[in-house]
Amino acid sequence: MVPPVVDIAWWRDRRDDVLLVDVRWYLDGRSGLDAYHQGHLPRAVFVDLELCLSGDGSPGQGRHPLPDPGVFAQDMARLGIADDSTVLAYDDVGGVIAARLVWMLRATGHDAALLDGGLSVYDGSLERVSPSFPPAVFTPRPWPRERLADIDDAADPANTVLDARSRERYRGEHDPVDPRSGHIPGARSLPCRENLDTDGRFLPVAQLHRRFHAVGVTDGASVVSYCGSGVTACHNLLALELVGLGHGRLYPGSWSQYSHAGERPVETGDPRVG
Repeated sequence: MVPPVVDIAWWRDRRDDVLLVDVRWYLDGRSGLDAYHQGHLPRAVFVDLELCLSGDGSPGQGRHPLPDPGVFAQDMARLGIADDSTVLAYDDVGGVIAARLVWMLRATGHDAALLDGGLSVYDGSLERVSPSFPPAVFTPRPWPRERLADIDDAADPANTVLDARSRERYRGEHDPVDPRSGHIPGARSLPCRENLDTDGRFLPVAQLHRRFHAVGVTDGASVVSYCGSGVTACHNLLALELVGLGHGRLYPGSWSQYSHAGERPVETGDPRVG
């Protein structure tokens, strides 16, 4: 399997054998598709987070639950992504959105990686024409149980639970979209955007390893990653894999599910900061 994160040189060496996927999406409501049409990497296809990478959201399931495997397979096949494709995904925010697609593909045994630095590392001319690929064969595969966590796992103190949201949302100072502010009791703050340097590229592996170690992640730890709705949490999981600390588990419902569960306790402040 390809590494979880690769640089632009890796793509240039293999560009004829790699399918580029643009996964731009914005929490503030801006259109990722509009951004794609204004300019994207050569021969990249667009994947819509809401339509292709998520099921129907609800208070009980969260905003972006994983889609039905059969529906996901149909969407991938329609875009030309096959069982044996090598997918390279990117966005314009350091991969924190595109990580969702990469995690979904890798978790089901497909070759997929994040482009380190995303759109900003490409110095050529962007394209505006959408490529069209023939439909492919993409076999539905169930989401592997060993890669997933539920609300009980996220509340279990036996697990090392990582919160990928901003430190402000973790502390409960501000939450623009969910009914309660704060974090899951016992969770450690590990904002996914702090995995990146000022250029939007991943920090050196040694530095990432220190970040995980600071919040209690060691070899063999049972890690559960969550965020607002199970999207940016995937960035921490890919970083975990990048540094050789295993795969961890995604809590897809994340805070958008947990905060609706009124019987569940909420913690605020900064008791456990990475």
